[in-house]
Amino acid sequence: MKLRSTVLAASVLLAGASGAVAQEKLAIYNWGDYINPDVLTRFTEETGIEVSLDTYSSNEEMLAKIQAGATGYDIVFPSVHMNDIMIKLDLLEKTGINTHPDFGNIDPAFLRAKEDPASEYCLPYAWGTVGIFYNEDVTGPVAGWADFFAIPEKTGGKISLLDDMREVMAIGLMMNGKSVNSVEPDDIKAATDYVLAQKDKVTAFTYESMPLIASGDLAAAHFFVGGNVFFIDMPNVKYVIPAEGGTMYQENICVLASAPNKAAAQKFLEFYLTPEIAALNVAQQFNGTPNIPANELTPEFIRSNPNINVPAETMARLQIFEDIGAGLRAYDRAWNTIRTAQ
Repeated sequence: MKLRSTVLAASVLLAGASGAVAQEKLAIYNWGDYINPDVLTRFTEETGIEVSLDTYSSNEEMLAKIQAGATGYDIVFPSVHMNDIMIKLDLLEKTGINTHPDFGNIDPAFLRAKEDPASEYCLPYAWGTVGIFYNEDVTGPVAGWADFFAIPEKTGGKISLLDDMREVMAIGLMMNGKSVNSVEPDDIKAATDYVLAQKDKVTAFTYESMPLIASGDLAAAHFFVGGNVFFIDMPNVKYVIPAEGGTMYQENICVLASAPNKAAAQKFLEFYLTPEIAALNVAQQFNGTPNIPANELTPEFIRSNPNINVPAETMARLQIFEDIGAGLRAYDRAWNTIRTAQ
């Protein structure tokens, strides 16, 4: 996220500009605040398709809802590793979006899904980094995780971590020099021990941290680069990709096998291949796009931001999550230990 929501269940209905009743419908289930409403408005204006939007805050929340039998959704936006998991579970529709003439706009570097290497199912949507937001007036300079965890003792400021198992475990793994996808028991234990050693410094595990930084209730927080949208007028709030290593995310647009409106969903994927539309989303989301010509249409302050369009030397210290299969059970146990420890 990627920009993860502070709203877990927002719902919007977008009607055509003429006010006429749309003949088709499309139900989108996306990360909260992770799509520019203008994109949906434009889609309805151009197609006459009425769009509804519900939101989630984690891949796991979305998957659990779909597996529990939630019906009516057409499109979801899983991270790459969840994209792979959902294909294995036969939850996604093969769309053939890779055969569309405009698919050439997509940078091949973003065809990351191991179960969908040619993008026969899903369309690469957006990408970004996960790092640290901090109020420099309170914390002073912050270069990485060591500085972040030192903030409470050094300044008295409060800090938070994401309420996200893979992202939090990743910190422990990276601080021990390991892959964020390691399933080695010793690596997982060392990562767990590292996070536990920091836990008494952490005020909360939450997705609600950006408003808390803006209000001064938090001095720093672990969050997605898209959080920059909250601080356009607050130059004292900075974002850093940690020196010791960070994660990157990529979400894709996928059509559910159970989608009741598959034709409308296909139209949305094709619509989002348009560079102007992808750029419109980036302008509001503060993340990167796999759509190559769209990058030239985004605002200059986004194009030139090294935390959004990351240079090669920074990319070298970023890792992306993969589907770790049965190894996820060990992560679940570790996460339960972390969250319940006193």
